[in-house]
Amino acid sequence: MEICQSFKPIEPAYMRVLILGSMPGVASLEAQAYYAHSRNGFWPIMATLLQQDWSGSFEQRYKQLQQHHIGLWDVLAQCERSGSLDSAICSKSIQTNDIPGLVLRHPECQAIALNGNKAADLFKRHLHKGHPLVFNSIQLVTLPSTSPAHARMSLEDKTQVWRDKIANFL
Repeated sequence: MEICQSFKPIEPAYMRVLILGSMPGVASLEAQAYYAHSRNGFWPIMATLLQQDWSGSFEQRYKQLQQHHIGLWDVLAQCERSGSLDSAICSKSIQTNDIPGLVLRHPECQAIALNGNKAADLFKRHLHKGHPLVFNSIQLVTLPSTSPAHARMSLEDKTQVWRDKIANFL
């Protein structure tokens, strides 16, 4: 098992939506960039939803998200895991990010979009339950994972669900 550590949040000055993954996969950890795996659907989905062409530079992509008032982070700050699969996360090793602190800094946040069932489960089990008042007025939206491991849905179908569930917050 390897110890995996998340990245700093992408935090716009004004944040309407916070998108949370579970923990970056191996390709993202190696690149030190969110959603760096070439087959991850996150950036193509966001490009469609925001009607935006994305730069090849991750730093530029982060700036573009911030311009659209979108924050990006992971539920977990650290965990032990073999490989990239969420199912390989060792539950005893979980440490969460300070998402309550981030949300308290952004009272304008309207929605937390959870990228995949594992992110939703981790968030609800480790954060929401312990801080219900912090998340009281925020809509929680569970979305299909953009990971290439979630191959039951096509990119087009994932994009449609993301559009249906969070477009009104963007």
